[in-house]
Amino acid sequence: MTTDLYIQESDQEYDVIVVGSGITGGWAAKEFCERGMQTLMIERGRVVEHRKDYIGEGKGPWEFENRTKVDNLLIEEKYAVQKKCYAFSDATKHFFGNDKDLPYTTKEGTGFDWIRANQLGGKSLLWHRQSYRLSDYDFSANKADGHGNDWPIRYKDLESWYSYVETFAGISGSNEGLEQLPDSEFLPPFEMTAPELHVKQKIEEQFPDRHLIMGRTAHLTQPTQLHLEQGRVTCQARNECQKGCSFGAYFSTQSSTLPAAAKTGNLSIAPNSVVHSLIYDEKTQRVKGVRVVDNDNLSTREYFAKVVFLCASTLGSAQIMLNTKTKSFPNGIANSSGVLGHYLMDHNYNAGAVGTVEGFEDEYYSGRRPSGILVPNFQYKPSLYKKNYVRGYGLSGGSQRDNWQGNANQNGIGADYKNKLNKPGKWSMGLHAQGEMLPRFDNYMALHPTKTDKWGIPLIDIDCTWSENEKLMMADAEQTAFDMLTKAGLTEVKSYNSIGENNPGLAIHELGTARMGRDPKDSVLNGFNQCHDVDNLFVTDGASFCSSAVQNPSLTFMAITVRAVDYCVNEMKAKRI
Repeated sequence: MTTDLYIQESDQEYDVIVVGSGITGGWAAKEFCERGMQTLMIERGRVVEHRKDYIGEGKGPWEFENRTKVDNLLIEEKYAVQKKCYAFSDATKHFFGNDKDLPYTTKEGTGFDWIRANQLGGKSLLWHRQSYRLSDYDFSANKADGHGNDWPIRYKDLESWYSYVETFAGISGSNEGLEQLPDSEFLPPFEMTAPELHVKQKIEEQFPDRHLIMGRTAHLTQPTQLHLEQGRVTCQARNECQKGCSFGAYFSTQSSTLPAAAKTGNLSIAPNSVVHSLIYDEKTQRVKGVRVVDNDNLSTREYFAKVVFLCASTLGSAQIMLNTKTKSFPNGIANSSGVLGHYLMDHNYNAGAVGTVEGFEDEYYSGRRPSGILVPNFQYKPSLYKKNYVRGYGLSGGSQRDNWQGNANQNGIGADYKNKLNKPGKWSMGLHAQGEMLPRFDNYMALHPTKTDKWGIPLIDIDCTWSENEKLMMADAEQTAFDMLTKAGLTEVKSYNSIGENNPGLAIHELGTARMGRDPKDSVLNGFNQCHDVDNLFVTDGASFCSSAVQNPSLTFMAITVRAVDYCVNEMKAKRI
């Protein structure tokens, strides 16, 4: 992309300001630009250029001083939280936030691990790319069991938008016809290994209500002409996606939506611009723009637009809104309901089991498949809640064969031992819970009353804990995973339950804080992600979710964003906004 996209000062009144450049911000910018709207994307972090700035890509571990391990002193100084992410290493640390410069607080006795990626593209450069639709069982779950408010939308409202974003992004997977997990517009799925196919057969024989399927992931297994026109090609199965992918084989802002937006000539980008708050006009009862603080020199500036879309992340968008205090909204803009910041959720990935698959010594795999298998939630109806908790969980996982690293831990010496290192070891396979977290008012984020960051913005103060429901769910998931693997014939099966050790946040699926709803008295947004109280302010990231379901949320982020843009443009044309 050309450097003339990037601005600092501007007196222009844009049609739209999009705050954030991750998955939702990228989609919002693309859709507005393609509809002829002059669009300003505001990103708090640095510019990351596709391909050029993937500085860890293609490097072997031996090319890093500490074999991709990050120096302990550096970790303690800058990455005490970020180091907990599975994708964090010396090859990727430049894509993670600096904990020293990005502090937040948690209430005493609680903890929340907030993984951040403050740069152009956001966490679209680091996400795990699993892409699933929600079903009507998910959208109606709150109403069915009384936890949380009723979603103001149902599957039919998003179905065509799911298809739209899937076709553009590229989602690999298999058609299964499951009512709890609607099928997508698929590219061919990745293949299962022979042990996975064997375990699939055994599990589905032993448990007729459960299905083991290939994971659905935003990778180009067989790119269409649309993808080739984006400059993207087939996934090389390197499974080093978090380093950045010059092939554009997985969906990211850099590889897909940002080039599409830039191509229109309607996009401007203000990088290194930390949004402090929104500018609200008491007379018109609308937002006029945003106030930003320069990321580097701390100078301040303002940008103006007819509409503002907040796509700054679940916690980031709510922080901006809470920090926008006006005469009409002394507790944060669009917060007449008093629920802004509340109902914070994450996914519950804290139990599972692993065992040995006997045999298959003549089987192996080629490459490093960037996706695993999935057992979709089989407790998706209230009538199936037969346990001492409500809602359910899916089980993700996969098989692998021990390599020289595993064999190196075995006893031995001499030539025989060295020769053994060249041979693959046993097959193992695991199932790991992906559980739902109930929406609770008591799980929330607020602004710290006295502490601010270096940009003068109040720190986020988080109070979020696992409820008894989540703990009971993981106890059941541990036993279920153990039973499924055992009955499938695996040996040496070992289970685990780590919910007492892990804080919320590490699933990196923060949701809630500015939820949608039908009633302005108990929600921030309507069914089109438009603020009840301020009609030219929209929030389309995870903050808008009413419940977490069990599926990875990013595909739904995309669908609700393009739907909200379509609605907004129509309202603007009709001069209702």
